Amino acid sequence: MEERNFKITLEYEHRIRFTRDVFAEGNRMLARLLQTNGHAKVLVFLEQAVAAEFPQLESQIHEYFESTPGLQLKRVVVAPGAEECKRDEAVLHSVWDAVNEEKIDRHSYVFAIGGGAFLDVIGFGAATAHRGIRLVRFPTTTLSQDDSGVGVKNGINAFGKKNWLGSFTVPYAVVNDFAFLHSQPAGIRRDGLVEAVKVALVRDGAFFEWLEDNAGLLKKLKPHALEEAVERSAILHAEHIAFGGDPYELGSSRPLDFGHWAAHKLEQLTGFALSHAQAVSVGIALDSIYSWKTGRLQREDAQRILKILSELDLPLYHEGLEIEKEDGNLAVFDGLEEFREHLGGELTVLLLKGVGEGEDVHFMDTCLLKHCIGLMKAYANEKSESLRAQLFLTD
Repeated sequence: MEERNFKITLEYEHRIRFTRDVFAEGNRMLARLLQTNGHAKVLVFLEQAVAAEFPQLESQIHEYFESTPGLQLKRVVVAPGAEECKRDEAVLHSVWDAVNEEKIDRHSYVFAIGGGAFLDVIGFGAATAHRGIRLVRFPTTTLSQDDSGVGVKNGINAFGKKNWLGSFTVPYAVVNDFAFLHSQPAGIRRDGLVEAVKVALVRDGAFFEWLEDNAGLLKKLKPHALEEAVERSAILHAEHIAFGGDPYELGSSRPLDFGHWAAHKLEQLTGFALSHAQAVSVGIALDSIYSWKTGRLQREDAQRILKILSELDLPLYHEGLEIEKEDGNLAVFDGLEEFREHLGGELTVLLLKGVGEGEDVHFMDTCLLKHCIGLMKAYANEKSESLRAQLFLTD
């Protein structure tokens, strides 16, 4: 019997754009960006919270397409967003329904305008209708503009687990509109910076130093500092996806998920009352301390990481870390197996060897992790910087 292997290579262009007031009269960035055969259709999904914050946006979208030849706006669908839309399949089904009713084809476009969870669901719908319709993402939150919006993942939650159903699909384009960025509540805007801290820690020590130097401006949400942090973070995320060698995560390594094994489990354990950004902050704190306690990371660098998280008003600890199961083990440790299961293969967790330098490990000592959680709790509860520093000297 004959055996043959055929290598199939596909090239994708990952288009990332930064602008302001993308649908304003005179802003022709979209007109230049979109390819059209003269009659391409566009189906727009707009998150309810964004529609409420920008009551003129829907009419702006209609006016924009009326003045843009070659593109036919079929409908603007306003739908619920936030984490709830990932647990309720109604939004996903609304994508398929609208694609079918408006006869959207693979040479047309689905626009998704909203936060990260909303983009995940609309993107999954677009990726599965007709085996893939061109998706243009318009992330509106700090967290989605500096991280998930420029990614290639889509999905919804199932079986009580994050993103159990989903796909890897490179969006046709990602448009980061800074007009959306500044509309969020201050706390949510600030929380989203955690992914900028994360990507700096695993890829770019100079960017981490910039975040340290500008922490005061970022805490005050000064527009120029926030926009620069978001843009630099988004580019670093996109560069890793494009040039990191494993954009669809076929292996076991997930460097951009530093701190996420605990974060995803914490979200579940709190019934998603703890936001993704806040859970990631706690996860970063835990894995940074663990990196120090296992001799990889210098004590001073672990202190720097906890300090900047604190300066940005991000949490360093959550009581969900200490929820015990019937057997006495901490429930959060189940996140390690779920993290492994999500990709298959052996457990692979990225730890830090330095600021901007990571190392994959395949084992986590749960006894030591429990000790690190205790140290995190003490650090978070201590408000004096000098006494916080003392904890790192005496522990």
